[in-house]
Amino acid sequence: MARIDYFDDPDAPEINSVVPSVTVAVRDDDGRLLLIHRTDNDLWSIPGGAVDPGETVRQAGVREAREETGYDIEITGLVGIYTDTRHRIAYSDGEVRAQFSICMTGRVTGGTARTSSESSEVVWQPVEQLDDLNIHQSIRLRIDHALDPDRTEPWLT
Repeated sequence: MARIDYFDDPDAPEINSVVPSVTVAVRDDDGRLLLIHRTDNDLWSIPGGAVDPGETVRQAGVREAREETGYDIEITGLVGIYTDTRHRIAYSDGEVRAQFSICMTGRVTGGTARTSSESSEVVWQPVEQLDDLNIHQSIRLRIDHALDPDRTEPWLT
């Protein structure tokens, strides 16, 4: 299903859904960031998606990372909670979600890189080359918060 991300756009459709979701910022020993090239909006992103019924936030982050990248991960921390209603996600079926996303940090514990129906590429991106990729500003904010060496507590937006 295709999607369009809007941010602070007066022409964005009205919100008709709120779905809790997760994202995970995973770095390797060289400091590179695990990214996927999304198939639904053709943008680069950290792994993530909706929390399924009966699942904890931590379980959702582990599952989404495995589904989208092929890697097994463990959750190592909380980056922040993102609920900015200026970010709206419109799906081709008419659903328009308000952002409600919990971003965590993680580390790889196993597996190997592979794509999925949601990811056309899986890469370890050097953080100094993030500007070379088309990343939605809402995801870039999470990435910047995750990479902030001075962060002492989670972000709340």
